[in-house]
Amino acid sequence: MATPILTIVVPCYNEEEVLPETVFRLSGVLDALISDKLVASTSTMLLVDDGSKDATWSLIERFHASNTFVTGLKLARNAGHQSALLAGLMQAKTYSDCVVSIDADLQDDTDAIREFVVKFREGYDIVYGIRQDRSADTFFKRATAQGFYKMMTSLGVKIHYNHADFRLMSKRTLDNLEKFQEVNLFLRGMVPLLGFPSTQVYYDRKERFAGESKYPLRKMLAFAFDGITSFSVTPIRFVTLMGFVLFLLSVVAGVYAIIGKLLGANVTGWTSLVLSVWFIGGVQLLALGLIGEYIGKIYKEVKQRPLFVIEKALKGSAQEQDEIQVTPPSIPAASNRR
Repeated sequence: MATPILTIVVPCYNEEEVLPETVFRLSGVLDALISDKLVASTSTMLLVDDGSKDATWSLIERFHASNTFVTGLKLARNAGHQSALLAGLMQAKTYSDCVVSIDADLQDDTDAIREFVVKFREGYDIVYGIRQDRSADTFFKRATAQGFYKMMTSLGVKIHYNHADFRLMSKRTLDNLEKFQEVNLFLRGMVPLLGFPSTQVYYDRKERFAGESKYPLRKMLAFAFDGITSFSVTPIRFVTLMGFVLFLLSVVAGVYAIIGKLLGANVTGWTSLVLSVWFIGGVQLLALGLIGEYIGKIYKEVKQRPLFVIEKALKGSAQEQDEIQVTPPSIPAASNRR
């Protein structure tokens, strides 16, 4: 096959502490891949600033000026990790043959990207990075993450165990991913739905190089709940089942009460009555909340608001060459404007 153009997409949110090391390592990866003729010399990395409040964008501009591998995308506001990642993927697919997504914290092994590219050249459209060793994570994070994957699988969601958003996707995969017009994004559940030839690459997860995690417990729980309610109706079916079971129990209790009345053995039980009322009331509120969550997702989908707004874009040679081909003669070519 022809030497493919690779773009490494890195969503960034307040990553000024780790970004210099991230750019250094990914530049080394790209340089080695180009030297070995595994990817084209126009391959780049795309750093997506997700509305950072620190100096992340200033660093991206500085690296872009001094490092030919670095391109950038600045979102007008904080759109969230999944939206920022999607923005980068959609931008990169226009000039790339394959795209690798990786977080800026360097917990995912950058050296595995080489094997991603090798698998792509073998004919795979999707290559999933699978964490085989998570000893660098805390016990709580490791246990909750693995519990989440198992729960998603049990709910019927097609998801790869111990896979986050470290993956390679081909251009045709991204072209088809663009057809998914979902507002409630859960990319690690959406990508397997595409059905293109895929494989897995295993690596050891590392400790965060610098900075703080952007996924505290609150965000982790919200992300997990979004994934569950976006890809499975099992929870709402469980509510239906629970309602049916409670109905059967109420029938049994009614029959028992009638028999007791006929036999004259009724004993008033204030405690049991109060407990049953509180229990049924709690179940009803839980059911209403769950139904409301699904309705809320429908509400977001029908509005069809844009997932992200791009404020600035720092382009590289591959994008500029593409501009030169489509720019009318009366407009200066992009390469002359840098």
